[in-house]
Amino acid sequence: MAIRIERMVDRRLSRKRWLFVVAYVAMIFVLSAQPGLYIPGTFEYKDKIAHAIEYGGLSWLVHAAVRDTWPGTPGGRRALLAVVAISLLGVADEVFQRGVPGRDSSPFDWMADTLGASLAQLLGLAREKRRGGA
Repeated sequence: MAIRIERMVDRRLSRKRWLFVVAYVAMIFVLSAQPGLYIPGTFEYKDKIAHAIEYGGLSWLVHAAVRDTWPGTPGGRRALLAVVAISLLGVADEVFQRGVPGRDSSPFDWMADTLGASLAQLLGLAREKRRGGA
């Protein structure tokens, strides 16, 4: 009985985490659809840093969702799958932006997305290992 209740709580937490992921992805595409959206400031690579942070945040949410959904899968495998999926989402975002007036699409933005996702996954794995869960 206790195991069944624990599994039910785990499933609810997992679903909740995936809802956060879906909401975050929706936010990314809503921002991508804004014509002429830009990042203020004078730093030359500010948009690349913003991309890395944006997709790093998504990756952090995905890390938690994947960890709770497939706890028996090795951490490295989960992280690799997450980075590949998020990287493909970055490609889709760049293709989508191509059709938005005042926005541009760049392979360098996609690389920043993938870098941010990769760094977040590595941080998540390091955190798991430190806690003894990887």
